[in-house]
Amino acid sequence: MFIDRAKIFVKSGDGGNGAISFRREKYVPLGGPDGGDGGKGGDVILLVDPNMTTLLDFTYKRKYVAERGSDGSSAKCYGKDGKTLTIKVPMGTVVKDELSGKIMADLAHAGDKYVIAKGGKGGKGNVKFATPTRQTPSFAEPGMPGEERSIVLELKLLADVGLIGFPNVGKSTMLSIVSNAKPKIANYHFTTLTPNLGVVGQSGIEPFVIADIPGIIEGASEGVGLGLDFLRHIERTRLLIHVVDISGIEGRDPYEDFLKINEELKKYSVKLWDRPQIIAANKSDMLMDEKVYEDFKEKVEKLGYKSIFKISAATNSGLTELIKEAARVLSTIPVIDLQIEEKDMFVPEEKRFTYTIKIEDGIYVVEGSFADRLLQSVNVNDPDGLRYFHNVLKNKGVMSELIEMGIEDGDTVRFKDFEFDFIL
Repeated sequence: MFIDRAKIFVKSGDGGNGAISFRREKYVPLGGPDGGDGGKGGDVILLVDPNMTTLLDFTYKRKYVAERGSDGSSAKCYGKDGKTLTIKVPMGTVVKDELSGKIMADLAHAGDKYVIAKGGKGGKGNVKFATPTRQTPSFAEPGMPGEERSIVLELKLLADVGLIGFPNVGKSTMLSIVSNAKPKIANYHFTTLTPNLGVVGQSGIEPFVIADIPGIIEGASEGVGLGLDFLRHIERTRLLIHVVDISGIEGRDPYEDFLKINEELKKYSVKLWDRPQIIAANKSDMLMDEKVYEDFKEKVEKLGYKSIFKISAATNSGLTELIKEAARVLSTIPVIDLQIEEKDMFVPEEKRFTYTIKIEDGIYVVEGSFADRLLQSVNVNDPDGLRYFHNVLKNKGVMSELIEMGIEDGDTVRFKDFEFDFIL
């Protein structure tokens, strides 16, 4: 089964908490603080595995969580870092942030890797807070939380040449003859429901990878049928072979079909529409009137297309010349990575601890991640810890903001379940 799109949830490990500990040994009754730092949480990394060809694995497992860092301990012992979680993906995987739709990474080469979620930093133990005037700090830092996000994985085939055209024009037959691929072939519409890859190797040419892209129809660029799913697979190709049914046995006009497919390419991506094209007028063995091909060729040449081949995939006529021309054109086009515009790139936000202040029944309520983290780090029942708590509020501007809101001496301030009277 070919799966080319998957959504998963990833979370890096939280950092371990710093330890609150004091050295207490025989003959050393007042040894001072010795609480160690917490370990760093494990990262989540995406790694390209050349042996993977689909995203099938992600239909069975959708949640990936890295290991948490261990807490610090006494004797200045640091906590153990959490293990990195490595998730393997196939070559050609584009990683997107689900919330914004922005591209986070393009993993196109063997061994490419990307840190999708960084582990939380370990908290400092109380030994780090000791000063000449504060020799027995009874507080420590909690570990930083890990990052978490839902991401979308999209597989874009790594092919040099893409076969495009309406359904049932003979792309799969052509692929089976010119390469080592064995696609399913039959005479009905949409035989091909998933892309097929093959390697073309002929005497005198440099081998290249060719992909049979399932039939594109009108409205594909707007998601009609499986249009968007199919179109993204030709984004990496350097050359397109546009296959048309020149026989007209199904009552279709090959020139109109050619224009419609190119219009869908243009709507989806101007860069894709502007890619070099070789035109393969297929099913020439069933052509009843040679003038049909001559008229088609004349119209297409007026549009600026010069490489036009009359072929028959069924009888293997004209394919050798077509493939040699494809190899020649490829030799003039450098291999480039998928081009991503700056506006489409994901920019991670800097992690900040924030707070809000509101007044409820005359009480000033401080809420948010900053408030939660501060309460975790101190023992407010300890005089030394309480002094540290007030210093942090002053340094972070909380006190100034309370004054601007009109707080007066004796008014109550609440942090979750902890309340204190405000004193200037």
